[in-house]
Amino acid sequence: MDKLLIEGGRPLAGELRVSGAKNAALPILCAALLSPEPLTLTNVPRLNDVRTMQTLLAQMGVRLDAGTRGTVALDARSIDWPLAPYELVKTMRASILALGPLLARCGEARVSLPGGCAIGLRPVDQHVKGLQAMGAEIDLEHGYINARATRLKGTRFGFDLVTVTGTENLLMAATLADGTTVLENAAREPEVVDLARCLTAMGARIDGAGTDRITIDGVAALHGATHAIMPDRIETGTFLAAVAATGGDALLTGTQAGTLDAVLDKLREAGATVDEAPASIRIRRRGALAAIHIRTAPYPAFPTDMQAQMMALATRAHGTTVITETIFENRMMHVQELVRLGAVIDVEGNAAIVKGVAKLTGATVMATDLRASACLVIAGLMAEGETTIDRIYHLDRGYEEIEEKLSALGARIRRIQ
Repeated sequence: MDKLLIEGGRPLAGELRVSGAKNAALPILCAALLSPEPLTLTNVPRLNDVRTMQTLLAQMGVRLDAGTRGTVALDARSIDWPLAPYELVKTMRASILALGPLLARCGEARVSLPGGCAIGLRPVDQHVKGLQAMGAEIDLEHGYINARATRLKGTRFGFDLVTVTGTENLLMAATLADGTTVLENAAREPEVVDLARCLTAMGARIDGAGTDRITIDGVAALHGATHAIMPDRIETGTFLAAVAATGGDALLTGTQAGTLDAVLDKLREAGATVDEAPASIRIRRRGALAAIHIRTAPYPAFPTDMQAQMMALATRAHGTTVITETIFENRMMHVQELVRLGAVIDVEGNAAIVKGVAKLTGATVMATDLRASACLVIAGLMAEGETTIDRIYHLDRGYEEIEEKLSALGARIRRIQ
């Protein structure tokens, strides 16, 4: 099993290009199921989760052709097997995103229930309730969601709680429904907006993406299109946090500052200087890190996917930082690993109280999930001496060539077996 070896204590400096967004690419790959005509995607990140989704689609009968780096053409002319088996769903919960498109296009779908998740429960009841409101017959049997519908019907559906994948699933299904669908309390994340852009390019009629009320007028069929995946705002935030944490100076290109305002505000509050341009962000820090307070919440508030990375930064801040997690009930597992590096952190309920220390020291730590892995990388870059991070397969799910990108900024980091 691969590990990362980091020799910390060096400020990051230089320039790097941000990859396409994993959380936009996964639903957009599933959108190919909605049309018998080819969908060509560019800026597709090379990640394990993306490869898993492509494997799932290929198993259903979708033909995939990889062109130049980051380009994938998907041809879903014939869908032979509208099934998402447990063997694939258990490795990537986003497989549930095939449910809506399969049901809308094929009239049937069989998708495994995702099961548990290391960072907490992610129930799919909102997906099921929404599709039932659109006229689908759904039963749960032997761990699978079995869904059938001659043609979905437009409806008005309000989510009990904000759910990104639930919004995406129903948004895709509604594009081929008979009549108008209105989704209330919908997720506002930029990835939902990017999916809507792709669907619109395929002929869908969508209004309100990016707000909590999305209206979709169903059409008889969607056609082929070409779409560029948006930049990854969480990868952007991770590298910005790493540069700020190490006291460096770097330019990130191919990104969109407007998709992570809450993160940029907190980085400035922590003592970093952030300069925004239409497609780039420059960050630098020369003075001391300052304590901050963070509370995660659905977009446009501070994203839960940046909580762990900012906690790493806070371990060296002057004063006490309080970080409150409101999205997932078990997303503090990185705390004990940070303590192994010398951090002083107390957890009280869903809040972490981080008391800044003069230094971190290298140690062997273990990653527990994707963003916790990134948190430990940042902490290792800050720490004196050598840090070894085990179980980094989590990183490969969501960060494209992270050690190469960090090395380009001057980090001493390498992958070992």
